[in-house]
Amino acid sequence: MPEPDVTPCDASEIARWDESADVVVVGFGAAGAAAAFSAAGAGARVLVAERAGGPGGAAALAEGIVYLGGGTPVQKACGFEDSLDDMYRYMMAACGPDPDEAKIARYCEESLGHFDWLVARGVPFDPSFCAETSMAPTGTEGLVYSGGEDAYPFNEIARPAPRGHLAKTPRSTGWLLMRHLADAATAAGAAVTSDTRVDRLVLEDGRVVGVQAQRFGTTVSLQARRGVVLTAGGFVFNDDMLRRHCPPLVRGTFKVGTEGDDGRAIRMAQAIGAAVRNMYASEVSLPITPPRTLIHGILVNGRGQRFINEDTYMGRVGQSALYEQDGEVYLVVDERSYDVNWMGLAASWVCETPAELEREIGLPEGSLQATLELYNRHARQGGDPVFHKGASWVRPLVPPLGAIDLRIGPAPYAPFTLGGLETSVDGEVRDLAGHAIPGLYAAGRTTAGVCSFGYASGLSIGDSTVFGRLAGAGAASASC
Repeated sequence: MPEPDVTPCDASEIARWDESADVVVVGFGAAGAAAAFSAAGAGARVLVAERAGGPGGAAALAEGIVYLGGGTPVQKACGFEDSLDDMYRYMMAACGPDPDEAKIARYCEESLGHFDWLVARGVPFDPSFCAETSMAPTGTEGLVYSGGEDAYPFNEIARPAPRGHLAKTPRSTGWLLMRHLADAATAAGAAVTSDTRVDRLVLEDGRVVGVQAQRFGTTVSLQARRGVVLTAGGFVFNDDMLRRHCPPLVRGTFKVGTEGDDGRAIRMAQAIGAAVRNMYASEVSLPITPPRTLIHGILVNGRGQRFINEDTYMGRVGQSALYEQDGEVYLVVDERSYDVNWMGLAASWVCETPAELEREIGLPEGSLQATLELYNRHARQGGDPVFHKGASWVRPLVPPLGAIDLRIGPAPYAPFTLGGLETSVDGEVRDLAGHAIPGLYAAGRTTAGVCSFGYASGLSIGDSTVFGRLAGAGAASASC
């Protein structure tokens, strides 16, 4: 099926504008709501064009973690010390390779104020900590470790602190966060046109002055006197773009996002000369834990070898499993550490000896046996000098042994894209020469944000809302 035509339209072709505003925001997810609120708060007349029937986007379906640090009230209430310097050093290490230093620095600078901004928008946070998961807790706890901050190598780079903040509601808190953000945007004066799919940008003398969209089969033209802000998500639901930019994601079994994450906004901007960055990059969650007792086991690839420390963030495990291990991964556990994981993943093989388990899985002869022998030898000495798993998780694995099948198919690989339009810190979309495209701004997963490949849960919503605010303010202040 051919991709939709995103060829730009010249303003001279517009017979009349169906609606006019100072700022048109494309998409009403986390980035769009933040941009609309910020632009309206700056005195601009704002129109949000949303292709679905209402606000929410991918954020409303997400766990809803927001990555914030530097000593937020929730961190302090839970007894954790943190600094913006530690947060910055962690993010520079975890968001690479080739992290966007300017965006990370600004993100950290905005962190404490952004927490206050969320609270002022009505988002509630329970000042309690959950140690059992790196995802949204089953309770209302408002703080989790969400990016392996307390695991190697990050615990040697920066002082560990949990920075995953969650709105006060049990499990999958994104809907509550989005309800408050959407209500704040409309209360600030932003108008919304739903069931409106934006397809192309409108140009006048090289400046973006509006968009054209489809609404119930009719083409509508929406004028933006100061600027257009693209916040329409990534491209994980566009297999053609995935094959072109990050082929491993085509194999992802549980794409994270909505059908609106089809890359349309990225392609619209590219059609007028916008630059893109990190289009190969993605987050790939492989949700093995909870329960965390499974961390006592070892992860091995199709060669029967370990490839990562098991106590790290499950997004790092998923990225390595899909991109580096070709989606062939197994978790080997003993009876003491075994439990069925939260998604119902149970042991596919149970054997009395490592040799039998190796044969049952189909691993190369002697591979798993050698891996277990080395791991257990070090574990008896209380350490893991090969992959540096935390000492509290290290102990010898004693037969009988089981293995959970984490290959693509049996296990859920949950990807979404991280690459997108290249933007300035203030949300200006750059062209291929590095210059700002007049009248065009972007934020959220439509852009290449703070994550160039590495990731921590909460950075998408954090990135979307922090830089959505900046993009909205930038568009509102642009000259007409």
